[in-house]
Amino acid sequence: MNEPVISEQRLISRHLGRRFVRRKWLAHMGACLSLALIGAACSGPETSQPASTSAPNPPSNPSPMAASHRSAGGEKTFGRMKVTVPPGWAEQPPTSSMRQAQFALARAEGDPADGELVVFYFGSGQGGSVEANIDRWLGQFAQPDGSSSKDKAKISKREVTGLAVTLVDLAGTYQAPMMPGAPQRHNNAGYRMLAAVVETPEGPWFFKLVGPEKTIAQWSGSFDAFVNSIKKS
Repeated sequence: MNEPVISEQRLISRHLGRRFVRRKWLAHMGACLSLALIGAACSGPETSQPASTSAPNPPSNPSPMAASHRSAGGEKTFGRMKVTVPPGWAEQPPTSSMRQAQFALARAEGDPADGELVVFYFGSGQGGSVEANIDRWLGQFAQPDGSSSKDKAKISKREVTGLAVTLVDLAGTYQAPMMPGAPQRHNNAGYRMLAAVVETPEGPWFFKLVGPEKTIAQWSGSFDAFVNSIKKS
């Protein structure tokens, strides 16, 4: 039998068709491979961010003074007087109705307690004389050697803006009642008192600072400046 004769044109068409199919197949495989690589990248483990190396802020750790007291400083009025409260004195709410004001003075290193300054005023003609109150304060201290606190006390007088001021300085074992009229008493050895009685036309004002000796020594200059700042309002 005679073999069919295939024209040159048909051979060229077949050849071109095969090349087109091959190119289309290669393009399809390339697309599949790209999709596979993308899928692998998306499904792979996430890259973790490096941990921060910066240190956290340290927790605030205020001292008991800072946490429980409001810092004073500035001018304050007592009756018809004005005084300048030294920096570092921390005002507290009075713990007794007899107290007009009270302040905490931070303890010196190694001391067991802060110093406490208390302000008393009982009214004109009330609360006893200046001498009677000073004698009562002296009786709140005992001396280690058994001697009289009155003999150990340093009592002086000065005038500040026309007002008579009596100053008392005494150290010893502090034995005042824990509360007015209470039978329980303090028994604090190594304590010191700085006190001032200011005589005004409306009656005397009493300022009494008590605390461990080293703490009171630390604030003695501040107390003196406080007294000298008194002026009539």
